[in-house]
Amino acid sequence: MDQFPFQLFGKLLVFAGLLIILMGLVLIFAHKIPYIGRLPGDIVIQRKNFTFYFPLTTIILLNLLILLISYLLRK
Repeated sequence: MDQFPFQLFGKLLVFAGLLIILMGLVLIFAHKIPYIGRLPGDIVIQRKNFTFYFPLTTIILLNLLILLISYLLRK
């Protein structure tokens, strides 16, 4: 029986696990990272009983960072 698909799936699971750990660490320490979520262009609407928050600029910058990292890893 060919073990190649199982090895590939195992590597995928390890990568997914590391990604989940990294995301968890970012969520734990996000309040200590300066300017994340408070950049110009992040949308905050506050009313009496309601707050809407959409970090548009933060999302764009994080996507560009992820794109740059993935581009560098491919080379």
